[in-house]
Amino acid sequence: MNTEVIHRTYEETHAGRMTFPQVVGELMGVGVESYHADLVCGETTYYLPDGETHLERATLSASAISQEYSEAGLVAAIRGAQADAIRYPEFLRQACAAGTVAYRVFLTGRRVVYFGRHGEVHVEEFPGSKA
Repeated sequence: MNTEVIHRTYEETHAGRMTFPQVVGELMGVGVESYHADLVCGETTYYLPDGETHLERATLSASAISQEYSEAGLVAAIRGAQADAIRYPEFLRQACAAGTVAYRVFLTGRRVVYFGRHGEVHVEEFPGSKA
């Protein structure tokens, strides 16, 4: 597992210097199959197909996570990031304000599953993917 690339990608993303498509390319380039971001714990776990994992801890503090889930608020944050109108730090702030507690990015499946604190789920296909 190339933890140097994973760590660099994590740091650059949290600093707002990478777009989501750049992150996808970097991580897939080193064999990452998926990753899970736990916004409550401030941890992101990366998974390879052989079962190997790598954990990164948040370098920026997540905003308070709203008690109420807002799918509209989450989708607005997603669309802003897709348009490169916002980068990860602002996306994270908006997603937390929308009540998102975690998300799982399935790189090979080309989708992200977002979770609210009461079991709400939003599935977002990568732009250009067929549902």
